[in-house]
Amino acid sequence: MDTLQLELARMRRDANLKQSVDDVDKIIEQLERARETIVADPQSAPITLSKLQNPLKSGFDKVNDDMAKTYKAHNVYGKALDKNFPVKKLPTEYDALASHPSLINRAIAMHLLREGQFSVASTFLDEARENPPQPAPTPGSPHPSQSDAGDFTSLKSSELQHKFANMYAILHELKAHNLHPAISWARSNSVELERRGSNLEFELSKLQFVWLFQGPSINGLPDTYENGLEGALLYARENFGRFQGRFLRDIQQLATAMAFRSNLRDSPYHHTFNTETAWGDVALSFTREFCSLLGLSAESPLYIAATAGAIALPTLLKLASIVKEKRTEWTTQDELPVEIALPGSMIFHAIFVCPVSKEQTTESNPPMMMPCGHVVAKESLQRLSKGGRFKCPYCPNESQPKDAMEIIL
Repeated sequence: MDTLQLELARMRRDANLKQSVDDVDKIIEQLERARETIVADPQSAPITLSKLQNPLKSGFDKVNDDMAKTYKAHNVYGKALDKNFPVKKLPTEYDALASHPSLINRAIAMHLLREGQFSVASTFLDEARENPPQPAPTPGSPHPSQSDAGDFTSLKSSELQHKFANMYAILHELKAHNLHPAISWARSNSVELERRGSNLEFELSKLQFVWLFQGPSINGLPDTYENGLEGALLYARENFGRFQGRFLRDIQQLATAMAFRSNLRDSPYHHTFNTETAWGDVALSFTREFCSLLGLSAESPLYIAATAGAIALPTLLKLASIVKEKRTEWTTQDELPVEIALPGSMIFHAIFVCPVSKEQTTESNPPMMMPCGHVVAKESLQRLSKGGRFKCPYCPNESQPKDAMEIIL
C-alpha cells in the first residue's frame, strides 16, 4: 500500500491539468484578440491570421506536452495498480451473506441515507421492495429465516431522511463557521446527551466564545457589542452558568485567558484559542453524537465493511491460493485463519487470544480467569483440568475448574 500511495502522490503532482487549462486559455485569448482585430479592420485578416499561425502552433504543442505528462502519470499509476492488485478470480464457492440478502439491502439503503443521497435511496428502497431477494442456504445458516426481510421493509426511510437532512443542514452551517444551529440542536437534546456523558453542548458553546473573542478581524462578524471581547463576556455570562458543575476548570481557563489578550499567541492558553482544527473536530463530534441518538454508529457500517474487506482481500486471496495448492480446507466459520492488520479506527471490540491454544476466544469459548489471575480459554481450561484439580500452565498455583471465572471483554 505504501508503494501505491507514493505513486498516487506522483500522479497528483504530474497529472495536474492546471497548466493545460492555462495554455488552452491563452490560445482562446489569442483567437479572441484576432477576431476583434479582424472585426475592426476586415482588410487586416490575411496579416492577422498569418501572425497567429506560429503562436497557435506553439500553444497547441504546449497543450500536447502537458497532456503527455498526464497520460504518462496515469499509465505509471495503472501499472502500479496492476502490480499490487493482480487480476485474480475471486473465490465464489462460499457466500457467507447469501442467507441474509435483505440485511445487505438494508445496509446499502442506510448508507445512501447517511450520505445524503435521498433520491437514490428512495428509488433503491422502492425497487428492492418490489423485487425482494430470496435468501439462499449457507453452511452457517442451512435454514435461513424470513425475519430479515421484515427488518428491511420496516425501515422508516422518510423519517430517517428528514433527520439526516437536518444533520447535513447543521453541518453545512458549521462549515460556514455558524455554530447557532448546532448549539440549538444540542440544547434541545441536552438530557439525552448528558445521559451519555457527552460534552458536545459545552464544546460548541466554548468554540462560540473563542470565535467571538477573536473579534471581527478574524471571525468576519459585524463589529458590534455582541462581538469581540465584550461579546464573548456577554455570551459567557448568558450561557456558561449551566456548565459550571461539570466544566468549571475549563470556564476558569477561558476567563483567565482574557488577561493575555494582547499577547495570546505566546500565552499558556494559545492552544485553547487556536481554531485551525477546532471546526473539523466539533463537526466530527456533532456527527458522532447525532448518529448515536439515532442508535447508529458514527461511520457507515457498509463503508467500514467494504474498506476492511479491501484491506483484507490481498491476504485472503493469497490464503485461498495456498489452500488450493495444499488441497486443504478452511474449516472455521466464525473467525479468519489468519490475522488481518486493520487500522485502530476499525477495532471495535476487545479480543483475547488464549496463550495455550493460540486461538481467539469466542462466545462459546470465552476467556476464563483462574484464582491465580492467569487467563486461558474455556476449552484449554477443560483440557488442562480433565475434570479435576490442575496446575496453572504459567505459575505453580493449583485450582479446580469451578474456581475459574468467565471474563467479559
